[in-house]
Amino acid sequence: MADSGQDSVDAGSEPSTSTGHVTPGGIQTPVYTGEEFQDRTYRMNSEKRGLAIIFDNKKFKNKPTRTGTDKDAGKMYQRFMELGFTVNMHPNKKASEMKSIIKKVAASDFTSYDCFACVILSYGEEGLVYGTDEPVQIEDFVDPFKKTPSLAGKPKLFFIQACDREEPEGGDDVNDAMCVAESVADAPSGSLETHIIPKEADILIAHSTVPGYFSWQGHRQRGSWFIQAFCDVLKKFGTKEDLLNMMQRVNCKVAYEFEFNAKFEFLERNKQLPCITSMLTKEVRFYSK
Repeated sequence: MADSGQDSVDAGSEPSTSTGHVTPGGIQTPVYTGEEFQDRTYRMNSEKRGLAIIFDNKKFKNKPTRTGTDKDAGKMYQRFMELGFTVNMHPNKKASEMKSIIKKVAASDFTSYDCFACVILSYGEEGLVYGTDEPVQIEDFVDPFKKTPSLAGKPKLFFIQACDREEPEGGDDVNDAMCVAESVADAPSGSLETHIIPKEADILIAHSTVPGYFSWQGHRQRGSWFIQAFCDVLKKFGTKEDLLNMMQRVNCKVAYEFEFNAKFEFLERNKQLPCITSMLTKEVRFYSK
């Protein structure tokens, strides 16, 4: 795995060859042909697959150390690297440091990348995740990327492993519940059209649990239920299925394959269910390069 102290956030510094619109900051917006704009799958033919950043907060000022997060961070790093991402790790960051990193990344040039992904491993409450000292609004992670010109029309993916409240989610007994296995250069001069893309579009936010419920960290040697399931699905289906189908598999695995049993009556047989919010307008497919 990369140096755990790595804080590089440059998303791309190579000279751009795009024929897109140049913003006042010198960053070019992507150009899509009419066919590409109407395609049901996001374009994945750029020089680089994507940039992924991982916030891994383990030690806190006023909270217990999070066990199992090292496993989560390592698995996420490995899966994203296997899919062709450039991955930057950011361990144990204060709230101000997390916001500073996000601001810098969002201001980067993503011209040579197909997408962006952010993983947050920490404590949390509804609408919040914690730096090592204090909370940060989740919107502070998402909103800056709505304004990144070179990410226009590209998927922006957020995966959050953090508990909201210490209220376990119960479950109903069912019989035999089973998880399901398994170009611009050719365009005539002046023929390009300008399409307006809503700023809220092309975003996916995956929470480890439904808002208001506890998110179990699981075994210190295996990590959290959500990240364990997500990484298992990525390993098996990462280059075969679109992301929403994979997230459905993750929900299925967490809901049916994991169960917390404890000696305390109020914790017996409790379950967890991830919550996926998608504003994606196309399928996200990580084709093998």
